[in-house]
Amino acid sequence: MQGMNPDQLLHSALDAHRRGQLKQAEQHYQELLTIAPRHAVGLHYYGVLCYQSGRPQQAVELISNAIRFNPGNADQHNNLGLALRACGQLDAAIHHFRQGLALAPGDSDLWQNLGAAQHAAGDLAAARTAYLEARQRAPQDTDIQAGLCSVLQALGNRAQQAGHFAEAEQHFRDLIALQPGNGAWHYNLGNALREQGQAAQAAECYRRALAISPDDADAHNNLGNVLRELQQLPEAIACYERALAINPALYHARVHLVHQRQHLCDWRHLDADIAEIRRWVSQIPEAQVSPFAFLAMPGTTPAEQLKCARNWTTNRHGRLLSVTPLTQPAPSRARPQAGDKLHIGYLSCDFRLHPLASLVTEMLELHDREHFTISAYSYGPDDRTSARLRLQQAVDHFVDIRPLPLQAAAARIHADKVDILVDLTGYTQSSRSGILAFRPAPIQASWLGFPGTMGAPFVDYLISDAIITPETEQHHYAEQLALLPHSYQPNDRQRPVAPSPSRASCGIPEDAFVYCCFNQSFKITPEVFSCWMRLLQATPGSVLWLLEGHSNACNNLRQAAEHHGVAASRLVFAPRVPMDQHLARHAHADLFLDTLPYNAHTTASDALWMGVPLITCSGDAFASRVAASLLQAVGLKELVTTDLFAYETLARQLAHDPEKLRNYRDKLMDARHHSALFDTERFTRDLEALYLRLHRQKQA
Repeated sequence: MQGMNPDQLLHSALDAHRRGQLKQAEQHYQELLTIAPRHAVGLHYYGVLCYQSGRPQQAVELISNAIRFNPGNADQHNNLGLALRACGQLDAAIHHFRQGLALAPGDSDLWQNLGAAQHAAGDLAAARTAYLEARQRAPQDTDIQAGLCSVLQALGNRAQQAGHFAEAEQHFRDLIALQPGNGAWHYNLGNALREQGQAAQAAECYRRALAISPDDADAHNNLGNVLRELQQLPEAIACYERALAINPALYHARVHLVHQRQHLCDWRHLDADIAEIRRWVSQIPEAQVSPFAFLAMPGTTPAEQLKCARNWTTNRHGRLLSVTPLTQPAPSRARPQAGDKLHIGYLSCDFRLHPLASLVTEMLELHDREHFTISAYSYGPDDRTSARLRLQQAVDHFVDIRPLPLQAAAARIHADKVDILVDLTGYTQSSRSGILAFRPAPIQASWLGFPGTMGAPFVDYLISDAIITPETEQHHYAEQLALLPHSYQPNDRQRPVAPSPSRASCGIPEDAFVYCCFNQSFKITPEVFSCWMRLLQATPGSVLWLLEGHSNACNNLRQAAEHHGVAASRLVFAPRVPMDQHLARHAHADLFLDTLPYNAHTTASDALWMGVPLITCSGDAFASRVAASLLQAVGLKELVTTDLFAYETLARQLAHDPEKLRNYRDKLMDARHHSALFDTERFTRDLEALYLRLHRQKQA
């Protein structure tokens, strides 16, 4: 190429470059720059060649020189930005893309590249803006659309993880507008809607996702979850079965399947299923086994329940376990004046017409306001019932944190200077116990909502009593046991009771002896049901009065009765009615039969309050010892048995001893006024003394 001038060398270099003859092109660029080292165009395109050849640092040097000699070229800034991005110098790349846009604001490539660099730098909001600018200028460009979708997906995922579900919803809706045929976007939108309590809308999203990707096991599982929340249990079970057919290792789908079958009293394969789930808890820590479902499964031990809860905490809240706490676990926040009130915060999603609210409302009203400030932090729906209104009026501060993500909710609680935060929900439905992972209060406890250990390092105490959690069982609980002197359960003496209905209106024969159990159907096990059937056979003219659940559950129980040789007509199902009417119909129950391993809790208190004697069988775990605690506190510990043979024997004896049953009923009516179980004021003072003791221990 001797004798060629710079223009000729540039032409030859560009021609070779366009034809992909990069070695030849590079030789021409080098020759050009040897005779014209300040040739901006040559420097620029040689830099582009180096970038294309995987030498971004050399490209940066060449294109930087080109800009030094000719600063007004937008393409040079664009290509320098690309080279800088390849070198990991994102801030510098963003600077040069912006420099290019100052020269050529309508260049879609510059906007696209700016968005990509901002995305890589983690500035997702700015990246979204840049991609939208690019798309406005080149609406048909598929690369721009793909980049915008990637940013929107990242924004949606980040919002979802932070608990900003409404924001996540909008990002996923934007994605669907761009790519309606992408099943993942419909699936993610369903997740965001479910977190906002919009189960029906979420179900439609999962169905659209499955119409696009019918073999998406996660979508089948999540559709099952929302159908379960909508009480469409057979349909939910079908979804779980389909999910497992696609992915047999989808552990949580198997757990959901087994638990929903328990709700329907479908006990086929129950023993084998539970044995497999127990193996997962022991050997596969990453298997997401719901602690609530697990403790309701017959045969699970306290040690296994602790391991299950710890596994769950790690799987669900592992990311939060390393966050900087808002308060240190010790020492407690110092109180500036000796006379200051202790601030107690109660956290729950059930401050509404719910069994939890029915237990705690009078206690909240009775808290000593001279020494305590009481706040309720609600993240559940406002059902606008009188129960909700009464509860709101029972506390000093009622704070609706439902719109807040976990960290913001924790920050609000911390800003309120709560001394002791009590989680009343635990690992039950709609749990947001992750709030506690941020340590918003120096002392944090679990109470009432979840009948077991949470297995979490961010829960300091489990409030209970010595019957439910003897101190000798401390090793089965991650929390320190904080024991009340009587039962752990408060009661509301102001619960309204409607006039008693007739036996006929309840479907109860006029002369029948009525065994009853108003527990939820998932608590009924084959072994306990067999006891009940033998009791019916041993008590002529008796019936078993159960709470009406799903129609499939009722049918399965009728079939099980027939299998035991008991006429299905001897099972009477009580429809769900308002609480005052439910309490009133207890007048026709003669003997309440408890369930094992998951006892009656609020249901037991309701029966005892209404004067119905209750027999329980106490087990080894928290959930199986609650009724024993209640009976001890009401003065009827003789109705506590420790095995099903004794349980059945005692029930048969009482069914044939009407005088003894009448005496028990009289004792219970007297216990309304004289027992620890129904002395709500005394209970509140005991609880306050416990709070003060925990606070003093932290201060020491």
